[in-house]
Amino acid sequence: MKKVNLPLNRKEIKELKAGDLVLLSGKIITGRDQAHKRLVKAILKKEKLPICLKGQTIYYVGPTPAKPANVIGSCGPTTSSRMDEFTPILLKYGLIGMIGKGNRNNEVINAIKKYKGIYFVTIGGAGAYLSKKVKFCKIIAYKDLGPEAIYELEIKDFPAIVWIDSYGNVINS
Repeated sequence: MKKVNLPLNRKEIKELKAGDLVLLSGKIITGRDQAHKRLVKAILKKEKLPICLKGQTIYYVGPTPAKPANVIGSCGPTTSSRMDEFTPILLKYGLIGMIGKGNRNNEVINAIKKYKGIYFVTIGGAGAYLSKKVKFCKIIAYKDLGPEAIYELEIKDFPAIVWIDSYGNVINS
């Protein structure tokens, strides 16, 4: 397994290949359908975004509330294809990495290649396990969306697979 520190940079991304097993550590943001929709709407209206997308890795997750003494509740990945319509524009505006589950459409694959991004897949159905890899959690935007708000997370040794590399190579399931 390769240890990957976040935030990512383009040089590191170039070295990762589809099929690589990785342990991700560092800061990421979260977002699901409604947060993606708001971000893209703001971009199209040329409004100021509530977060900086440049160099960010986003985890497609809507965490459950944390139990006492836990940083976060269960936080398993959301199906990534639900974000496909929004992903190319977010990559254009600086998003660099994505973490989720499942395949992406051809438009997303081409955008990942064009903007030299990367897509990781993590373990579906293992939200309780993945929550143990989160060391810090706070809402940073769109609090009114509840679990679909944008959170900042700090993760440590978060398991993933490079599913689509910056060259557009894809693992097919």
